Amino acid sequence: MRKIVLLAMLAASLGVAACNTVSGAGKDVSSAGKAVTNTAEDAKH
Repeated sequence: MRKIVLLAMLAASLGVAACNTVSGAGKDVSSAGKAVTNTAEDAKH
């Protein structure tokens, strides 16, 4: 019984960590896209 609870807790913690990693990667890609957009807008003027 303890092994099942331990494995469930481990799986839950890994799931939360993965969500944070994906969220962080999405923010990084978004920031890079904004930087490219801003540079393109500056080049127009």
